[in-house]
Amino acid sequence: MSTVEQIEPVTIEVKNDTISSVKSFLSGGFGGMASVLVGQPFDLVKVRLQTSEGVYKNTADCFKQIVRKDGIFGLYRGMATPLASITPIFAVSFWSYDLGKKIVYGLRTDKDNTSKQLSLAEITFAGAFSAVPTTLFMAPSERVKVLMQIQGQGVEQKYKGPLDVVRQLYKEGGVRSIWRGTGATLLRDSPGSAAYFVAYELIKKSLTPEGTRPEDLSFGAVLFAGGMAGVAMWTIAIPPDVLKSRLQSAPAGTYSGLGDCLKKTIKTDGPAALFKGLGPAMLRAFPANAATFLGVEYSMRAMNMVF
Repeated sequence: MSTVEQIEPVTIEVKNDTISSVKSFLSGGFGGMASVLVGQPFDLVKVRLQTSEGVYKNTADCFKQIVRKDGIFGLYRGMATPLASITPIFAVSFWSYDLGKKIVYGLRTDKDNTSKQLSLAEITFAGAFSAVPTTLFMAPSERVKVLMQIQGQGVEQKYKGPLDVVRQLYKEGGVRSIWRGTGATLLRDSPGSAAYFVAYELIKKSLTPEGTRPEDLSFGAVLFAGGMAGVAMWTIAIPPDVLKSRLQSAPAGTYSGLGDCLKKTIKTDGPAALFKGLGPAMLRAFPANAATFLGVEYSMRAMNMVF
């Protein structure tokens, strides 16, 4: 057996499936709220760098121009949409991850194994699987958020708010317009989520003192493991994220699809364009995801005390 296959970092519940699923759903929601509150300014800067060719010199210049024009609260432009949508999206993500773990555990032939642990490959599947149902909610939310975030860059404001974005998108292209970028979102989030959960579980296990449970990890250890999970995800997620942002922000007809967007992006701006926004994404990755897992872990502990 290889070293990779010997790694069994996760202990899962196989009893009380309904209760554990509800806990996963609710704790994911708390994590989502924490993520938005911490990460919104960095996400705004990332999207503007990805969609505004030649407007900003670098990450610092983008921050400076936004604050100079709109004040410090300008960094939270478009936050209403992610705050309202990311909470249920993260809830679905962590519920789906829990479901994915149960699916792979259910396929095993050694269910009577008292360790109830999953291999690295099984965790990878569960993480990638979590992106599938999540994308159904994530794609339209990201579409609205991106359009709200790129307003105020020297062009007349087109949308009054998130609901107005949805109304205008539906008027322009129907449901298909609202869900534009779904393929790119799944391409970003499936491998990204696999890296996200694998990194968290491995780091969490490595930081767990002998004789204790990963669920009892200290405040600082949860922050570190969560932050590094975010870094792991965004290390591989930036290129498809660039394509997603461009597909979702461009006028109708600019790109015929994901492949066309990739081809035109490289032809116009070179391969380096696929890594635009890497700076703010990495700046955001650690604190936002540290906050996410802190919200998840501590809300889960609170619920475990109640039911």
